[in-house]
Amino acid sequence: MKKYQPTTPSRRQMSVVSYRGVLTTDAPHKALTKGGKRSVGRNNHGRITVRHKGGGHKRAYRELDFVFNKLEIPAKIESVEYDPNRSGFIALACYADGERRYILAPATVKVGDMVIASAKAEVKPGNRLPLSKIPVGTFVYNVEVKPNGGAKLVRSAGAYAEVLASDAGYTNLKMPSSEVRKISEKAWASIGAVSNEEYRLMNYGKAGRSRWKGIRPTVRGSAMNPVDHPYGGGEGAQGRGTRRPKTAWGKVTGGRKTRRAKKYSNVLIVSRRKNKKRK
Repeated sequence: MKKYQPTTPSRRQMSVVSYRGVLTTDAPHKALTKGGKRSVGRNNHGRITVRHKGGGHKRAYRELDFVFNKLEIPAKIESVEYDPNRSGFIALACYADGERRYILAPATVKVGDMVIASAKAEVKPGNRLPLSKIPVGTFVYNVEVKPNGGAKLVRSAGAYAEVLASDAGYTNLKMPSSEVRKISEKAWASIGAVSNEEYRLMNYGKAGRSRWKGIRPTVRGSAMNPVDHPYGGGEGAQGRGTRRPKTAWGKVTGGRKTRRAKKYSNVLIVSRRKNKKRK
């Protein structure tokens, strides 16, 4: 991590990930980028469904390969790059047939490394194999939920899942949340952990940096009027005044389970995630 001298109040706590020595270029491969308008918390009707999103710097979208349908063709890592649309770093892979694709970079990848998606591949970071071919105890990322469905799980910076066991056509994976889940052993996963593991230690330091990222301000409910929030109103600082914590719309939060009782994937969950107690 890179920290700054406290030349201003905002610099005092600010920290950033040190890119020097990790990233190898500052310009993306133009053929794999495109523009577009971000949804910034709106649905297809234009209504806000997620608050506190909007604005921020323009971003060119990098088209990443999460399907990995070029099997048995080795690829050489040409560069490791920053991607403003995700927390992990990305790598430009040049395949033996000349095609270039962006992939989510594993933590230890370097320029010149070779990666391959193959059922007979060596178990080393960046290679991609079916879960049935991955030994117990191996860390994986970019995990498919269904065979040939593309990587859906474990894609955030520093994340990895651990292979615990294989039995009856399923592989047990311990997710980053500590949940143990069964996934078809025919599904594919990449070996290793996602790059940029220091991302979670970053401190923005000032409100303006959140705005650059497209994060808008959050107003406390207790600072609102009674018409706007269940916690609103009162002279001076007040307690919430309700038995259970609620959202602005009166929905109970902080303890009520929201998962559907008959969700299709319930049978695939071996053990639920462990909720850590807040200090």
